[in-house]
Order: sequence, then structure tokens, then C-alpha cells
Amino acid sequence: MTDRALLSQQFLEAAAWGKAQRRFLAGDASDRSYDRLTKGGETAVLMDAPPGKGDDPADFLAIAAHLSALGLSAPRCLAKDLTNGFLLLEDLGDGVFARLLEADPSLENSLYSAATEVLAQLQRHAPAENLPNLSAADWAEAACFALEWYRFAITGDRIDSAAFKAALTEVITIHADGPRVMILRDFHAENLIYLPQRQGLERVGLLDFQLAQLGQPGYDLVSLLQDARRDVSRETEADMMRRFIALTGETEIGFRPKYATLGAQRALRILGIFARLCLQGGKPGYLPLIPRVWSQLQCNLQAPELSKLATICEKLLPAPTPEALHHIGLQCASFR
Repeated sequence: MTDRALLSQQFLEAAAWGKAQRRFLAGDASDRSYDRLTKGGETAVLMDAPPGKGDDPADFLAIAAHLSALGLSAPRCLAKDLTNGFLLLEDLGDGVFARLLEADPSLENSLYSAATEVLAQLQRHAPAENLPNLSAADWAEAACFALEWYRFAITGDRIDSAAFKAALTEVITIHADGPRVMILRDFHAENLIYLPQRQGLERVGLLDFQLAQLGQPGYDLVSLLQDARRDVSRETEADMMRRFIALTGETEIGFRPKYATLGAQRALRILGIFARLCLQGGKPGYLPLIPRVWSQLQCNLQAPELSKLATICEKLLPAPTPEALHHIGLQCASFR
């Protein structure tokens, strides 16, 4: 038994869940993982978030408390060991949006409508305290991952990213640098649980929100509708944009450039992250997702307001052809 496994078992013993059956539930791009525990007729979820890896369980608890106070469904904490990075959480079940939609695509509009209403509720209220607040230049810097990892993985060269960063900083400053709201960052179908036994906004269970920060109103909507892991129909994307605009008081003419800007920034960052997860993290499973993210980037860059950025991206970023993706895969785990 590893030291981590021993620590988790000791935590569960202290929480009276030591004899529960334990089954791996999920992991993600971070070092965090989840196990489902079964004890008699009860279930719970063990979150294992190793200290010093960027995901602080204390942040999870603080954000969960804020969301619950707004009438939203974050998992209740049943036991905690913040020193070693363990939480025992309420099990919200298996109604993950992504799985439900895979089984029945006709649910897309109703599920995404519920999720969009949750975003509007979150943004009607003041954000949680002490959240990070990045500048336009910080957001642009994060998108430079597209050059530092994605381009590098294909071409093998390092280039000066100053012009790229300046162009993105400019477009973010003009179109997406207004009043901040609380954003959850990874608000998408893998992190949303349908809870039909609950009422209203509580029907949407929320996960993976510990890295919440201040950001633009459209960011989480982009995360939801331009999902790196699944295709969202154009009709649903358009419907949810209209719904969000109506719920938040935005105007369509003002919101669309913001949405495209945030979508471009997010897609650029994700291209870099997925390439880095392969090259540095030894996780090639993210490579098949890159063409979808590339397509989302191209769609966002069609906005007239992003023409300068589009020209720079066309010049600097190679397309993810099958040959390019194969080349990235050959370098998997070469840069640990």
C-alpha cells in the first residue's frame, strides 16, 4: 500500500467509512482523483487532492458553501482532512450531463437550459470573497500556451510570443475586460450532474469548482457551449446565448464580440494544455480532442472584431492534421 493509500484509509477509518467498498470514479487533467464508497445502502465520494498540486480542498469547501448559500447544488462535506488533502463528499449520483446526452441527445436543450439558468443565478449575486482577478494581459498570457506547447509540439521551435500576446491583450481589453463576476472555469457537461429529485436550480449538481475566480460574464457560458469533450449543436448554442442574454440583461450586439473573444482565448489555452498534457504529463488521451478545439477557435476568429488576432493565429499556429497529432503523440512524456 502506498503512503497516499494508507493516509486515505486512515482518513476513512476516522470518518467511519473504513470498511466501505471503494471504486475508482474519476480522474482528470490534474492530480486530483475521486473514489465512490459504498457502505450498506449509503454512498459517498472520496476526493483525493494531494497537497501542493494546485487544488486546495479548503478552496473547494469555501466555494461549495458560497454556491449552497445561493440555492445551488454543491456536494455537502461529510468529513475532511485538509492537511493531507482528503474530503468525504455527498454523492450526487451518476446523472452526469455528458453521459445522459450520449444516451439521449434529445435532452440537450433542456439540460443546457437548466445549466444556463444556474449561471444567471450565480452572476446575480456578489462573488465569493478573495477570488483571483486576472488582468487582460494575464488572460492573454495564459493563451500563449498555444505557442509554447501546441505549436512547439508540432514544429519543434520556440518563437517570441510578444506580438501574439499584444494582439490578444488588445482584443480582450476592448471587448472582454468589463465588470467581473464569479466564474467556475470548468463549467461543462462532465462537471454537471442532473438531480431530477430536486427542484428548480437545485436540479443541477456542480463539481470541480475549486479554482473559481473573477472573470467575464460570458466565460462559463463559453465553457458550457464550446465544450472540448463533446459537440454542442449550433441550435443549442444559439438558443442558450439568447437565453443567457435575456436572463442577464446583456444585449446581443454587445455580447457576441465578448463571447467570441473569450472563446478564442479559452480555445488557445486549451490547445496548449492538451499538448502539454501529452508531452509533459504522458497523457495522449487528450490529443483526439484537439481538432474539436481547433474548430471552435476558427469559429470564434471569424468575428470581425478578431480579424487582427485571426491573421496572427493563421501565421503562427499549424492546423492539427492527423500527421501533426501523430507527431505530438510520438513525443508523449518526453518533457517530464
